[in-house]
Formats: sequence, C-alpha cells, structure tokens
Amino acid sequence: MSSPVSVRCILESEVSQHRSKESCWVLVSGRVYDVTGFLRRHPGGEALILHQAGNDVSREMEGPPHRHSENARRWMEQYYIGDLIKDTAEPQTVRERRKATESEQTKEDQTGASRCSSVNTETDLVNWTKPLLWQVGHLGEKYDEWVHQPVDRPIRLFHSNFIEACSKTSWYMVPAVWLPMVLYLSWYCFTLLAQGDTRLFTTFTSEYTILVHKYSFPFLFLLGMFIWSLVEYLIHRFLFHMRPPASNYYLITLHFLLHGQHHKSPFDGSRLVFPPIPASFVIVGFYILVRVLMPLGLGLSVFVGGLCGYVVYDMIHYYLHYGCPKKGSYLYGLKAYHVKHHFEHQRLGFGITTRFWDHPFNSLIPEETFGKDH
Repeated sequence: MSSPVSVRCILESEVSQHRSKESCWVLVSGRVYDVTGFLRRHPGGEALILHQAGNDVSREMEGPPHRHSENARRWMEQYYIGDLIKDTAEPQTVRERRKATESEQTKEDQTGASRCSSVNTETDLVNWTKPLLWQVGHLGEKYDEWVHQPVDRPIRLFHSNFIEACSKTSWYMVPAVWLPMVLYLSWYCFTLLAQGDTRLFTTFTSEYTILVHKYSFPFLFLLGMFIWSLVEYLIHRFLFHMRPPASNYYLITLHFLLHGQHHKSPFDGSRLVFPPIPASFVIVGFYILVRVLMPLGLGLSVFVGGLCGYVVYDMIHYYLHYGCPKKGSYLYGLKAYHVKHHFEHQRLGFGITTRFWDHPFNSLIPEETFGKDH
C-alpha cells in the first residue's frame, strides 16, 4: 500500500498569479484547483471560468445558472492541486511542505501517473493497466454505477494493437471518408432522377404512378437528414442506453463497447466519432434497407441525405465535447444540454444534433429552478 501524499500548501499570492488561459486556478472552500486543461471543455464556455480565476467559485458551483452535479464535483477533483493558506503563514513550514509535495510529484512523473487522473488504480473495480472490454462484464450489478462515474483518461479496449487502432479515429477522418461519397452520390442521384425513369407506386399499378422529378432531389435529401435525426435518437436511447442485465456478461460487454466506454471517458478524443471501418458495415446495412423499400433513385436520394446527416451528427458530437461555442448560440445550448446528459441525466437528453425528438418521446432534460435567495 502506498504512503499518503503530502498536501501541497499554496499561498494566496501564488493563486492570484494564475488568472489566464495559460494557467487558470480557482478555489472551492479553501481547496485549489488547476482547471487550465478544462477551459475548452467547460459547457458554459471558458470565459465564465476565466472571469472567476483566482477566486472562490463555491457559490457558482451551486448555481445559477447551473447547479453542478455530484459527477461534476467528482470530476473536478481531478484538478485539485493543494490547499490555500494565508500569506502570513510561516515561510519555513510552507517551503518544507512544498518540498515534500514536489518530491512526491517527481515520483509520479517517473511512473507516468497523471495528477489529474481520478482513477485510484488500487481500489477501482477494474485493472486500468489491461484492456477494459473483457473486464467490465464481471462487474455485474456494479457496472451501471461504475460506468456513469466519468474519468479523464484514455481507455484501452482490446489486447490486439491492430483492433485497438481500428476502434479509434480522429474527428477529421469522418468527413474525409464520407463527404466525398455524399458529393458523388448527390450528383449520381440528380442525374438518375433527370432521366425520368424513377416513379412511385410501380409495384402496385402502372396506370397511376407518380414521376419523381429531378428538382425534388433537395427535398428528398433533406428528408433523409430528418429521418437520420430520428434514427440517431432511437439508436442513442434504445441501443446505446440499453440496461444490460447484471447477470449477462456479454450484454454488459456489448454495451461498454458501443457506448459505455464513451460515458466512462467522455473526453477521450480518439473515441468521440464512429471509426470508418465499423461504420461502413452499418452504412451498408442502411443502404440495403432503403434499396429494398424504395426505387433506386428515390431510395438513394434519401440515403445520401441520411449519410450527410450522420456526418453532421458526428461533427457536432465532437464539437460539443471540445468546441467553445458562442454564448447564447444554438450550439452553446446543445453543449450545455449534452454535458448534463453525461454528468447528471444519463437517462434523459438523447438528442445530439437537436432536442426535437426528446419532446415527443418525453426524454427532455428538465430546466433547473433556483430559490429567490439565488
């Protein structure tokens, strides 16, 4: 068992020197936090934190505009660096404590441990030095609580380096792979409809068919994007957020592979968008479905709109985690909404690109209310 780490004592004058994007510290009830690495991720925008840099934010944590959840408070502990002391404290004592702390931090650096990691490798339910995918199924009843306690560290899923690489991707790979296909298929659909051979209801009758005009392509494209927004919601709610039985090792493992790993490590940048290789199997499946249900020109036009909707969805999802939208903008509201989904309301708020479907499906995250004393 490791020895306890000495608490670093930080002078008020030192805290006051860290009020910029390059180094931003805040206080909560006498505890000092270095939140520099969190500025871009803060759902309220970095300006809100920078405005309070060097100050106590205990009141702001309680709201308004937002009362921070237990998960958010637990997350913040990753950035704890020490306790505040008055500038009148005995200098020798401060120096001694700092020396002890710096010695401990040197040991951490040598072992590769991060001071910002919230994972206690000695007490956590899984072994973080090994791939997690094959471990989580053994958590049983503890899985649901464990997976919804987010951490700020990357996750390894597989033993194989090749399979592990295929399970990750950079955000720009999604538009790089799929947007050229969207452009090509859009041109192909328009020229196909321009031939005048695409008609509706040919399966039932040859007398009362309806010609699908080439100028209807933009509307079919938008219809595909709209249908995708519904598919996005349904997949997120009923597949990604299924509740696997505690006794079923394989369903827990599947849930963690599909989405649980994202909730456990929501800022793992390599796992925020769907990798092109596994995505291609799903996209081919949707293509086959629309080909069976609709004529070629019509089905392909709707399909390419849905494909574009998927690209927009993945890009927005990445931006909601790492972007800094302007306060009051549509994306600003979506970012705050999505962060609530991760940290507070995991069973609500399934819309990513839009909150539209949360209304009819009764899964809208409720607005917070505060007493008059706030």
